Amino acid sequence: MTTDALPWLQVDEMALHLNQGGAALLPTDTLPALAAAPDHAAQVWKLKQRPQDKPLILMAADVDSLLSLTTDEVRLDAEPLAHRYWPGALTLVLPVEGEQYAGLNPGMNMLGLRIPACTATRELLRATGPLATTSANRSGVPASQNEMEASTAFPSLPLLGPLPWSTPSGQASTVIAWLSPGKWHLLRQGAVMANEINGSPPCSG
Repeated sequence: MTTDALPWLQVDEMALHLNQGGAALLPTDTLPALAAAPDHAAQVWKLKQRPQDKPLILMAADVDSLLSLTTDEVRLDAEPLAHRYWPGALTLVLPVEGEQYAGLNPGMNMLGLRIPACTATRELLRATGPLATTSANRSGVPASQNEMEASTAFPSLPLLGPLPWSTPSGQASTVIAWLSPGKWHLLRQGAVMANEINGSPPCSG
């Protein structure tokens, strides 16, 4: 199969598809993503065959759309990192206020937030607002590395066009969680090295 045979939608068509409750496959700078509107995120766990206690990541096109969800205290710590590494391969796990996105990490008030360094996907995010995302692979299967592998994993879902996608890094984002003022915990080492963040290691563990 070539990319010519893959089902894809332009940004405006994809925004309509997602806002009407569909799921889709998107390029990012790290790995291809499986995405849905937050109100329709339940299908992502089902499609991925993933336990519902595994959280999703909320992606958006701009810093304020994400950091406005947390407290002023947390934002003081998160904003310098966001402005330095977003768009990019750093996921910040922050306490989120309100119920709007609570379902993306069931039973917890913490949520992973990221802006991808992928122009096409940020254009889509500007049209849709924040989207619930995860890597585009079935649970327990290695992550898809490109649009062909993502479409093979989820053949019924449209891909964001145009195709082919730019080649991603193939390495997942680094994930750090806010603990208390000035303190972060490294949850996953990824494309951004923890000892580079803020010029010194801010993370424990």
